[in-house]
Amino acid sequence: MRSAGFLSERQRRLAWVGFFLAAFQAPLAAKLIEDASWFFAVVVALVVATVIVADDAQRRRPEAADYAE
Repeated sequence: MRSAGFLSERQRRLAWVGFFLAAFQAPLAAKLIEDASWFFAVVVALVVATVIVADDAQRRRPEAADYAE
């Protein structure tokens, strides 16, 4: 059995939705808005992606073996 990550399945799905929304919103905002406020969407997408990658790493970590001595 694999170890669970720190995100539940629902939180994980919401994180993916948030990542895609922020990632697709940034280039659109860059075209439509003159200032650099679109950069905030890029930063949010990177933070959410980091959380997803960290959760993946924790899920893929093997469980600790219990060796009897």
